[in-house]
Amino acid sequence: FKSVTFEDSLFKNCVFEDITSLNTYFRNCTFINTTFYNTDLEQYKFVDSELINCTFFHIRTGCQISFDDDYSAYWIYFVNFLGTLAVLPGNIVSALLMDRIGRLTMLGG
Repeated sequence: FKSVTFEDSLFKNCVFEDITSLNTYFRNCTFINTTFYNTDLEQYKFVDSELINCTFFHIRTGCQISFDDDYSAYWIYFVNFLGTLAVLPGNIVSALLMDRIGRLTMLGG
């Protein structure tokens, strides 16, 4: 869950497994016979919620990376493209040197 808010929901006999939630909150929800396994759902994410016969196993802790909601995939690909362009001149020069002085000499050097 990236950024979800559940309000006035009922979760009965559910299993939450391997869930990473960045800005997910449960407001005024009821959980009955629910199991949380390997999640990072901590107590502060359950706002005015009622937990009845719920079990928590292997709670994850630590820092999570967050991006802004308007952060588009275009910038990720564009930055990777620029990084690839930066390596291109070195690849061309090494290919020319390999043909000129030989592969074994190049590898030994």
